[in-house]
Amino acid sequence: MAVPSEPSPLPAYDRVVLVYNPQSSGDGEQRAEQARATLAEQAPQLTVALRATEYAGHARVIAEEEARAGRVLVVSVSGDGGYNEVVQGVMAAGDGRRSGAVAAVLPAGNANDHRRATRERPLVDAIAAARVSRIDLLRVEIAGEGGPRWAHSYLGLGITPTVALELERGGKGSVREIVTTIRAFSAFHPFEIDVDGEGRKRFDSLVLANTTEMAKYVTLSDGDPADGLFEVVTLPHRSKLRLLAYAIRAAVRGLGPQPRTSRFSFTTLSPIPVQLDGEVLDLPAHRGVIVRIAPQALATVV
Repeated sequence: MAVPSEPSPLPAYDRVVLVYNPQSSGDGEQRAEQARATLAEQAPQLTVALRATEYAGHARVIAEEEARAGRVLVVSVSGDGGYNEVVQGVMAAGDGRRSGAVAAVLPAGNANDHRRATRERPLVDAIAAARVSRIDLLRVEIAGEGGPRWAHSYLGLGITPTVALELERGGKGSVREIVTTIRAFSAFHPFEIDVDGEGRKRFDSLVLANTTEMAKYVTLSDGDPADGLFEVVTLPHRSKLRLLAYAIRAAVRGLGPQPRTSRFSFTTLSPIPVQLDGEVLDLPAHRGVIVRIAPQALATVV
């Protein structure tokens, strides 16, 4: 559950900016238009604008620009990856306590794990009510980078980014996703990292989770995105049969309670892809990574 903020004598925001990708295979533009029309009826006091992205990473630029203007709600009309860009931009402008910016996601993509895990009512109703809550974020510090990256839901190593990369190549849609996932399983190899305080470890999967769901079907844990901790969900390397059984268990009945912490650090031993929410980036070998919880860092509506 998100943590409600204390009531303010001023509205939390007086502007709403709906950010969407017109080139997306989803229905982002249509959903953004529908949201603007509904808000005109339910919350006529709000100024509502639509902003289309023009290139990869533009959502982050838009979000930072709008957040620096203050007292704005930036809504990503997208999936988890698009929302990650908006969160990056809002946090680059300073968290909600300093910038006055609020962020939210209106599902319009293939994977909407964050919204499913945090939803309390229809988003347009939540926007009109202007009841702001706060959730934790994962603060990801990668050696050699100038500043932190942020994740609203999870950081994943192993099978998670492998499947994500294959989906980018093979396409999305129920049948294609099944075929692509099977192909990714068959070609998957375990990875090794040096875990701080534990030494060299070999895994099939490592997920640091600030949400209870991932990849549309997987239930990771019974965690809370506003409890000041994240879950460490690990699968040491065994066999592909065990990896498949693990995935089926996660999809059918969930993985159950997992270890929780506020900090986890490791060093890569070879180049490896890592997934932050819906976005995949490549980490080079011998790169230190520190993941910390940022308690109640993001102002949002749910």
